[in-house]
Amino acid sequence: MAGERGQNFATSEGKIGRVLIAFMAVGFFALIAAGFAAAWVTGELARHSQAVSHTYEVELAIADTRRLIEQGETTRRGFLLSPDTPSFLESYNEAAAALPRAAKRLRQLTYDNPRQQSHIRTLERHLRELLALRAQSVELIIGGKVKEANERFQAELSSTRLGEIRAVFDAMAREERELLAARDAQQERSIGLFYTVLAVAGVLLVAVAVAALLVVVRYTSDLAQSREQLQQLNESLEAIVVDRTADLSRANDEIQRFAYIVSHDLRSPLVNVMGFTAELEAAAAALRALVERVEQDAPAILTDDARLAAQEDLPEAIGFIRTSTQKMDRLINAILALSRQGRRVLAPEPLDLMRMVGQIRDSMAHRLDETGARIDVDGILPALVSDRVAIEQILSNLIENAVKYRHPDRPVEVQVSGGTAGDRVWIAVSDNGRGIDPRDHERVFDLFRRSGTQDQPGEGIGLAHVRALAYRLGGTITLRSALGEGATFRLSLPPTLTLQEKS
Repeated sequence: MAGERGQNFATSEGKIGRVLIAFMAVGFFALIAAGFAAAWVTGELARHSQAVSHTYEVELAIADTRRLIEQGETTRRGFLLSPDTPSFLESYNEAAAALPRAAKRLRQLTYDNPRQQSHIRTLERHLRELLALRAQSVELIIGGKVKEANERFQAELSSTRLGEIRAVFDAMAREERELLAARDAQQERSIGLFYTVLAVAGVLLVAVAVAALLVVVRYTSDLAQSREQLQQLNESLEAIVVDRTADLSRANDEIQRFAYIVSHDLRSPLVNVMGFTAELEAAAAALRALVERVEQDAPAILTDDARLAAQEDLPEAIGFIRTSTQKMDRLINAILALSRQGRRVLAPEPLDLMRMVGQIRDSMAHRLDETGARIDVDGILPALVSDRVAIEQILSNLIENAVKYRHPDRPVEVQVSGGTAGDRVWIAVSDNGRGIDPRDHERVFDLFRRSGTQDQPGEGIGLAHVRALAYRLGGTITLRSALGEGATFRLSLPPTLTLQEKS
């Protein structure tokens, strides 16, 4: 039931997340589209403004060129009628000097318009003829040949030519107005398209906002219901955990009592075996003395089998029995010690790990001097509130193992370090000893199991005891090692041992 609720909640949350992401993506693309539309319309408006400004500039150039032509024609006629008036000649010269520049500017402004360039070519042809005739008229007047100048003026049909020139200017002006109208229409279309894109983007954004709001409201409602379900589930889980913890505690107590009873019951026959072994040893000594007397006084009646049995076989058998019983006694004592530790009530208290390591080092001073071993503390060990006896047994066992299983080619160096990682405290004991095969990293924590060459005394109980104590303290212990490269045991514990952890 709990798994189904959690799975349904996770599935619903995943669907809602995907829907919200889809809405956000739509809104994001709508904003991008609006941004591109705004940029495009801005560019179009800038281009249009430039084109409009260019059109006005062309119209001004047309008007300026037309004015100079009209001014030149007016001043020429005035000079013909009043040769003695110098102002006509001055005005004519000014217009004649400015007209080529104005015509050149007009050509430059319309270089990109083939139709206007065609008009410019027609205009320039008329201007060349008109300017040549004007220059001749002015020279005749200045030379005093006024009558000849008037005759030529009447014959040149200047009014007809001026009419053609005006028609060219009117055509150029109409061309510019048509361009202006087309550009205005294009601008209106661009602005309309921009507003259309903005409207569509706005509608999309509003729709996305409304849909997202509805999804969030629904998600909030589902989340409230899920929280209520999770709260009920947590309450039921807490009750289940309490029941399971009580069951485990009872089972653990039963196992400990069973181990104690079995160990205690095994000691009774073992004590009898050890007692009878002592009696056999005493009887074997008396029998051996008797065989020696018989060998001296009556060697004929003593057989070789009897002598061998009394002097070699019987003492050897008794030695094997004694060795086996002693080993069994150590194993039983170890099981009893483990069962007693399981029943011992933990007493958490603030611990000074630096001082504790120093005390362990002092207790091993004689052995350290004999082997040349060193025990150092790297940095400052963390503060810890836990059971003093358990922590001392863990550190003592790990440090003693580091000194015991040394590498034959180098002096022992043991380093104790510690720190915090999240809400946990860790203590590491590292050495440069012979190391442990990675295949045996889990095996060494099993009861009565050892790794590597068995050249050191021990029954394979120490690390099993260490792991059992670590579990009781609410922690774990791990191993990192390789053959010939030393070993590092890392103990991870809660910084403060609570009542729940010590139950």
